[in-house]
Amino acid sequence: MRRITTCTMGLLVSGCISISAPDKPIEINLNINVTQEVVYRLDNEAKSLIQQNPGIF
Repeated sequence: MRRITTCTMGLLVSGCISISAPDKPIEINLNINVTQEVVYRLDNEAKSLIQQNPGIF
């Protein structure tokens, strides 16, 4: 048990970790292309209603 504790402590003491901020800011380029296509179909009744009353829209 003492050997395991000694080995573990040795590994913890021997390792050195340093964390520092980068010199330059982090740049993230997001090239997003959003395309929307709207497809609609009108039945004959709706089409004739719109043609009869063009002021609705």
